Amino acid sequence: MTATTPGLVCSHHHLYSALARGMPSPPKTATTFHEILEQIWWRLDMALDLEMVRWSAMLGALEALESGTTAIIDHHASPNAIEGSLSVIADACAEVGVRVACAYEVTDRHGEDGARRGLEENRRFLSEGGRGWVGAHACFTLSDDTLDLVVGLGQDTGAGVHIHVHEGPEDSDAGKRLAGRTDEGWLLAHCVSLEERLDGTILHNPESNMNNSVGYANPGRFENPVALGTDGIGANMLGAFRAAYLKQRESDVTATPETAWSWLEAGWDLFPEARRDAVSWSYEPMDPWHLAFTPGVRPIKIAIDNKLVFADGAPTLVDAGEIRAKAAEQATRLFARL
Repeated sequence: MTATTPGLVCSHHHLYSALARGMPSPPKTATTFHEILEQIWWRLDMALDLEMVRWSAMLGALEALESGTTAIIDHHASPNAIEGSLSVIADACAEVGVRVACAYEVTDRHGEDGARRGLEENRRFLSEGGRGWVGAHACFTLSDDTLDLVVGLGQDTGAGVHIHVHEGPEDSDAGKRLAGRTDEGWLLAHCVSLEERLDGTILHNPESNMNNSVGYANPGRFENPVALGTDGIGANMLGAFRAAYLKQRESDVTATPETAWSWLEAGWDLFPEARRDAVSWSYEPMDPWHLAFTPGVRPIKIAIDNKLVFADGAPTLVDAGEIRAKAAEQATRLFARL
């Protein structure tokens, strides 16, 4: 039995993290969220070059297809390979056949020049017709001046801003600093302990939040639209939906799968084209009450813009084995740098 749905949307991804699996252990065990950033992710993103970025995006896009996800909203960082990085990601995803919207993570972690280059990469990509948002890491790594520039570029381009908000205690003043600056076009990732009312769509990443031990965001407490992401832990949105439901259920026994499913569906408001895609699944019916308790559901066939991009368990436009082999080579290079 099969059922067909639109393509699923991963509303917050870090495709550059696809090479991280199996990376060397950090210098010491991270015991706080800030230490996780410093010892793992900020070390990793500094080691990336454009070839690594390309194959990481290829692998991430392939894994998205393999889980029925046809559209990705990505948030990228490669501070030693900034220029052109968003185009590399967009081209890699297009080669696999997956839709993508890109953003480069502006931050002051690498000084004024690093922030300027990040802003310029967003400007360049969007001005050349690329799809995406202006990216920013989080307020605690942004000076007031840089935050002003991010907000201004989001307004000038009409693209809005994609930013991490209060993912951990380090960013506790984000709500105050962003108050009055955001609008409905913004994407607000995490918002774990956010108290202020900000305009924009909240991007809920339940698996990542649990993995980083930052607490339960409980996004239903806001009136904002809520969409589901993975924060770089693959692009299996049925798995993210199930995690969102179970995490909500853990703190509220009256919760039903419909709420988490509505968060999954909100991805189509951010990436409307995915509604035109067709994914045939190994299971029927594809409704939240069944899927919340049915692991292992997989796509059988996927058409994006009426083009067959996945059939019989494999992509049709690329060689999955080659992508995994090339990604493994780049991972080896990356790990050597670490």
